[in-house]
Amino acid sequence: MPQIAQLAETYSSQIFWLLVFFGITFFLIGRGMVPKVMGTVQLRDKQIADDLAAAQAARDAADQQEETWRERENENRAKAQALIAEAKAKAAASTEKKVAKAQDRLDAKLAEAEAEIAAARASAMTEIESVAAEATQDIVARLAGTTVDQAAAKAAVKEALAHG
Repeated sequence: MPQIAQLAETYSSQIFWLLVFFGITFFLIGRGMVPKVMGTVQLRDKQIADDLAAAQAARDAADQQEETWRERENENRAKAQALIAEAKAKAAASTEKKVAKAQDRLDAKLAEAEAEIAAARASAMTEIESVAAEATQDIVARLAGTTVDQAAAKAAVKEALAHG
């Protein structure tokens, strides 16, 4: 077979061109394009790492600001609670003063009313004693046919009311 016989003659030239082609490919791709691609990948990795670091720093700053805000909010809430408690205490004191004044007025009216009642009771008792003394004089005059002086009748009525 003549094709096999030619193989030895063309084999060296094919190997030569294969090495030339792979050499050119190696230098163009391996030395030219791959470093550029690797540089781009490294740059991209660095940019991603920087972005992640910036995001973490922003997150830490936001957490710190949130903590500061919470502390300030808690302080403001405590101040507001203190103001509310103070206002309640003032309102309670004011209400207590008003109630005390009203109670004093009511106590004065009650004392005045009690004095009026006592005076009315004393007047009524005097009136009752005088009516009872007159009735006693009439009863004695009708039943016994004698007269009793007014002072004796009043003394007897007072004694009966004191025991009765």
